[in-house]
Amino acid sequence: MKAWLWRLLGKDAEAMVLHFASGEESLVRAMYQEIHALEPAREHLVVCTGAPIAGLPCIVVAGRGDLRRQLGRRRIGLAPFLLGDHPLARLALIVAPHRLLAFNTRGERHHLRLADPIASWLFWRGVPLDRIWLRPWWWPGARERSRESVHSTTLRGRPLAGRKRVAIVSPYYPWPLSHGGAVRIFSMLREGGKDFDLFLYCFAEPGADMDPGPVLDFVHQAVLFEMPRYREPRWASLHPPEVREFRSKALAERLRADGAAHGFALVQAEYTQLAPYTAGVLVEHDVTFDLYAQVAEKRFTFGAWWDWWRWWRFEMAAARRVRRVVVMAEKDAARLGTPNTRILPNGVDLARFVPCPEPVGPRLLFVGSFRHFPNVTAFRFFFEEVWPLVRRAVPEVTLEVVAGPDHLRYWPGAPASGGGVTVHGFVADVAPLYRAATLVLAPTLVSAGTNLKVLEAMAMERAVVATPSGCAGLGLTHGESVWIAEGGAAFADGVVTLLREHALRRRIARAARARAIAEFDWTAIGQAQAALWSEF
Repeated sequence: MKAWLWRLLGKDAEAMVLHFASGEESLVRAMYQEIHALEPAREHLVVCTGAPIAGLPCIVVAGRGDLRRQLGRRRIGLAPFLLGDHPLARLALIVAPHRLLAFNTRGERHHLRLADPIASWLFWRGVPLDRIWLRPWWWPGARERSRESVHSTTLRGRPLAGRKRVAIVSPYYPWPLSHGGAVRIFSMLREGGKDFDLFLYCFAEPGADMDPGPVLDFVHQAVLFEMPRYREPRWASLHPPEVREFRSKALAERLRADGAAHGFALVQAEYTQLAPYTAGVLVEHDVTFDLYAQVAEKRFTFGAWWDWWRWWRFEMAAARRVRRVVVMAEKDAARLGTPNTRILPNGVDLARFVPCPEPVGPRLLFVGSFRHFPNVTAFRFFFEEVWPLVRRAVPEVTLEVVAGPDHLRYWPGAPASGGGVTVHGFVADVAPLYRAATLVLAPTLVSAGTNLKVLEAMAMERAVVATPSGCAGLGLTHGESVWIAEGGAAFADGVVTLLREHALRRRIARAARARAIAEFDWTAIGQAQAALWSEF
């Protein structure tokens, strides 16, 4: 519309950007900064219902009429807002229905338009932006397809020493040690490198800054393939989507070529979803269909059954096809029921996790990357059902949470720091947090494999309060080497009991440390791995 016509209608010729503070202040600031950088020449205002946000141009409104009055001649050209159940989100819908730019907690943005009703509805419901436009392979006119990994980078490590050669395939580069899987793979590479020449093949996000760390001290080479892009609906294949997400012909061809050139004795795949890359050794960090069976048992839906069935179908076929399956505990071997299983349990680095005196004051610690959904379920249970009871009984208690990198991507509604709770994202070294803790929590509701965080706490001589699944497979005894509780009230009672009874807490912690030394030293587990590899 011409400028003179806008003036004739009593409006400014240049439209403004009106931000709606319909969420956390940090997210509002990020939204404002992003849009201001894209539209620096326009006027920007932030609509608030409470106190203005320091450093931002704000107006405080009491409703639609008040907003219209304060805007006067100014007209809205763009209305960024944060999705959620907030009065200002609803106000944005009313005053600027054709100018809406919605942001989710991941920082993704999407124009809500009647021209794209399904996409707008999905984004409003919380579907990640890169999943909204997904189509099954048969959808006519699909604009984006799945893309396999093609390009790779080779990092050179130590020279070959004329020993038996083993290739390891991992879904990620095992450094830094930001979650349990990375700890296990790194530790077994370190131990395996003592007697074998190792080759590592893994995936990495393209363009991401990466610190190779000490991994190259243990392997001859590490080949990093770009992360594939799987762009089909999760229900669209008989294979679990996690398997399709790590499909790469380029990696398979590189494995064959390097195997022929270097004479690999075996290829070992870490995690079930990488089973197609080997007929040798498959390491089941957890029995995945067992995990989904627990989910379906707690809340049965067709989707839960479908996830269980295709994981069971794929996992059992993979376990029967390979020569050896490595599992973490007796319970996992029993679940698979195949004669080719070997138990190589999770362990702990006793030189890194060394006991020290307890801190002054009651301090709780939860460690669990939110990228692994059982950790989200566990913390949600603790925070909603247990934490209020503990705070009521011990008001001075504090809670440290290690949620892992980019944790809001995996749980957009995750609690923020405050009220005695401190939430950390990526933590390069968790050992200082164990030293600062009085008690360590393992409130897992669904779990497969074994929990490395429990082993780390044991090695640090810190008592653990766990659900039955939180310490399953470790052979621990309630009241002796761990405190086991099921249900919110019982778990809270266990936490309060151990916080108040110093002698009991210390006795459990010392017994747990003794078990860690006797049964879970990575050195001994590495020797068992070497014996397994020597069979090939």
